[in-house]
Amino acid sequence: MSNEDFARRFGLEGGEFYVTAPAACPYLTGKRERKVFSYLSGAGASSTNGLLTRRGFRRSQNIIYLPACEGCSACVPVRVVTSDFKMSKSRKRILTRNADLIRRVKEPRATGEQFSVLRGYLDDRHDDGGMADMTVLDYASMVEETAVDTMVVEYRLRDNNTGDERLIATALTDKLTDGLSMVYSFFEPDEAARSLGRFMILDHISLAREFDLPYVYLGYWVQGSPKMDYKTDFQPLERLAATGWVRMDRQAP
Repeated sequence: MSNEDFARRFGLEGGEFYVTAPAACPYLTGKRERKVFSYLSGAGASSTNGLLTRRGFRRSQNIIYLPACEGCSACVPVRVVTSDFKMSKSRKRILTRNADLIRRVKEPRATGEQFSVLRGYLDDRHDDGGMADMTVLDYASMVEETAVDTMVVEYRLRDNNTGDERLIATALTDKLTDGLSMVYSFFEPDEAARSLGRFMILDHISLAREFDLPYVYLGYWVQGSPKMDYKTDFQPLERLAATGWVRMDRQAP
């Protein structure tokens, strides 16, 4: 497919698209992944980010990409419909466990405290993944190299005696005209009992409602990948099909 074909397909006149060489798939054993990508820069970067996110793309620094694997379409873009989202008993329990946390919305600036939490998270959860060797400079690039409307959402635990706050979770999040896109999130592994990954999604649904935004974009769901199963817990969920975004309902836990 030519660059003009990609630009026409994704509704981005004048856009420039590239295709990566095949590489090992991080989600499905024995599969090969390939991506189509474009660069985000200039005054129109945020609008391009929003347009392509609605087309199923994901952002990483100043690159926005979409799986374009030969013979495989397992990566399904999904988003939560915030207006119809209901709090089940299990979700309320997660919120209760984390009622002592303080949310801080900040500019996209990397800190040593964030990196320390990230390193613990990667070492505990993803020591064989593509980010396993991430350095503090790599992390700074991930957070700060952005031409779009991005924020860092920190979750902190306050010591009632000293007033000091300890960072235990962070989400790098893009603000779009129609929703929040959770680019990457991580948390202190010693706090696993809090279900912080799910809590951050629940809190982003609340944050999107505060901004009067209809969706929270969760990236890709891959059927058969245990790493991705949790995303289907957040119903009502929409998936991107050939005809557009459609409901992907099932009973909420």
